[in-house]
Amino acid sequence: MPEGHTLHRIARDLRAAFAGRVVSVSSPQGRFAAGAALLTDHEVVEARAHGKHLFVEFAGERVLHVHLGLIGSFTIDATAYVGERPVIGQVRCRIAGDRHVADLRGPMTCRVITPDEEAAVHHKLGPDPLRDSDGEPAWERIHRSRKSVAALLMEQQVLAGVGNVYRCEVLFRHRINPMTPGERLKRSSWDLIWADLRRLLPLGVATSRIVTVADEVAQIESALAKGEDVHLDERTSYVYKRTGQDCDRCGSIIKAKDVAGRNLYWCGNCQRRS
Repeated sequence: MPEGHTLHRIARDLRAAFAGRVVSVSSPQGRFAAGAALLTDHEVVEARAHGKHLFVEFAGERVLHVHLGLIGSFTIDATAYVGERPVIGQVRCRIAGDRHVADLRGPMTCRVITPDEEAAVHHKLGPDPLRDSDGEPAWERIHRSRKSVAALLMEQQVLAGVGNVYRCEVLFRHRINPMTPGERLKRSSWDLIWADLRRLLPLGVATSRIVTVADEVAQIESALAKGEDVHLDERTSYVYKRTGQDCDRCGSIIKAKDVAGRNLYWCGNCQRRS
């Protein structure tokens, strides 16, 4: 499932392509025809994300609410197109302006809602490191829970936008035992997690990849600060999907275990901190 940085990147690209423009909205697949009819020939006001939810606001207090789920994608032309663009695959919703086309395929959620209904969705979600500066609401839920910190980081009502890759990597980066119950997690450890997510997720937006290895992170931050092109190595993570391989830090074997419905990867030797 796409993690939060992907949705924020899509929202950024939708704003750049369509904000302030009247667009046509259609459903080539047909399953969103009624919703498309409510949005077509209206101006796009804004596009925004909260966690794994995307909201495209149209004039007339109409909001397109999208959740990509496991297989969804939302592609936007990187450059202006000329003439009619053919429909490829099962396009649930197409947004077309005078210069760009965006195609939504395979979403879990694609519906037109009101601003009040959007507010209700936001209310159910925890803070988003790409959207919110304050992680206190997440901490309030975490330190009252007996669930493991690894499970809690995957609950969107606790922390929005963080998925399995960021979960595994941020816990490794700070040597935190993923099985530590939330009620036993130190406040200082949570502050490190929150600050690190606030650092790493923007790099995901900028590069469209999850990068957590320290040297790579530093190189990307330097390149972005200088306005230079970003070049990524093949290796961008420490433990994710590295079951049975040696830990870079200590040489122990990386472990894997199902936690909250997804495979958690961690180093039992390095990650002892509670």
